Amino acid sequence: MADAGLNVLEETLMKKLLTSAAIAASLLAAPATAGDKLLLKTPIAFSTALPGLGSPIPRVAEQVALMSGGTMKMKVYEPGKLVPPFEILDAVSSGKINSGYTTAGYWAGKIPAAPLFSAVPFGPEAGEYMAWLYYGNGLTLYQEMYDQAGYNVKVLPCAVIAPETSGWFAKEIAGVEDLEGLKMRFFGLGGKVMQKLGVATSLLPGGEIFPALEKGAIDATEFSMPAIDARLGFHKLVKYNYFPGWHQQATVFELLINKDVWNEASEQHQAILENACKASMTDSFAEGEAIQAAALIDNVENNGVTMVQWSPEMLEVFRATWSEVAAEEAAKDEFFAKALADLNAFRTDYDVWKSNAFLPRTGGYTAVGVKKN
Repeated sequence: MADAGLNVLEETLMKKLLTSAAIAASLLAAPATAGDKLLLKTPIAFSTALPGLGSPIPRVAEQVALMSGGTMKMKVYEPGKLVPPFEILDAVSSGKINSGYTTAGYWAGKIPAAPLFSAVPFGPEAGEYMAWLYYGNGLTLYQEMYDQAGYNVKVLPCAVIAPETSGWFAKEIAGVEDLEGLKMRFFGLGGKVMQKLGVATSLLPGGEIFPALEKGAIDATEFSMPAIDARLGFHKLVKYNYFPGWHQQATVFELLINKDVWNEASEQHQAILENACKASMTDSFAEGEAIQAAALIDNVENNGVTMVQWSPEMLEVFRATWSEVAAEEAAKDEFFAKALADLNAFRTDYDVWKSNAFLPRTGGYTAVGVKKN
């Protein structure tokens, strides 16, 4: 009887252990519960019709919903539909909205160092930029910048594109004297360089640039990559497109999330957002690289555009002026100086690899009529 009783106890205990193990396994495998559902209302600074610029965020939204099993969703609002592009940071920080997709360069007037996390004149290309962000101190400094400035946001790099064009002009720019007095839409730290060279710069959202050109409010503009600029129709009004994009060799875009919302989100949701944005960095870069050649060829062969390469002398003027701007900005703002010094130190080390490992670039593709200035 004792053995029979022991067998019953062992069987009962085994059933309880198996049941507990099954419950634990199901909890580990299950998505967040209904109580953990999260809806991110996400106004964006760039139209989703602009490839590589606005197109990444709907794909992020799709992946977030899939990876979370529907417990987290992102509703994307086109520019101006919920919050104007230049108000996204303040709106996310205050909790008026819980997320937004934009670029840090738009906050130069609020945070002097912000453009360093968006695009740097003569700065890193996309691969080097991502290396600094993810495996240098870049991402830590990026978040520290917002924290130090008093903004209640969590920042995630969420897209990156390769070089932009250097600008669209109504006439050729033969030398620095031809820049004097121009009214030009220009972005970020490159805009400060142009100001030093006598250009009156303004920062307009993408949708406002064509009307400003058409009405004569500005004489010239830069905005983005050729395939993106093509959607905005600059070639209809100004026919000289300059390269290389010395002011933006790569541009990073950010997903801002209200920090209270981020802190209250489950670890699963946080991980999904982080990894969806990392995947988007790859996807946006690949998309941008894939579609530029066709736009360049179409501009020359069908749109009457003249592609012009800046002369070495003009590039040296831009580079020397950028050095002056960088020194001035660092002297005015302690955090700018800190972030720039860290980026420069990373780039010095990276150059040991870059200068030895990569093939030198050849000249422009003259088959589509690139003109040397």
